[in-house]
Amino acid sequence: MSLNGDFANMVTYPPSQYQGIIALQVHNHPEIIPQLMARLTTYMRLHPAMEEYRGKLFVVEVHRMRIRE
Repeated sequence: MSLNGDFANMVTYPPSQYQGIIALQVHNHPEIIPQLMARLTTYMRLHPAMEEYRGKLFVVEVHRMRIRE
C-alpha cells in the first residue's frame, strides 16, 4: 500500500509480479485520506481472501476504486 503514485505505474511495477499493489490517490489533498481508507476497508471487508488481491493493482480514489491486472 502506498501514497506514492509511482506504484500505480503498471509498466514499472507489473501487478503480476506482486502479491497485490494498493495505490491511494491523494493528489496533494491529505484531507481525503479518511474517505480513501473508508472505501478501501469496505472493499477489504467484502473480499477478505488474499487471492482477491494477488497480481492486481488497486487504485483507490474518493469516488471509485479501479482494479487492474
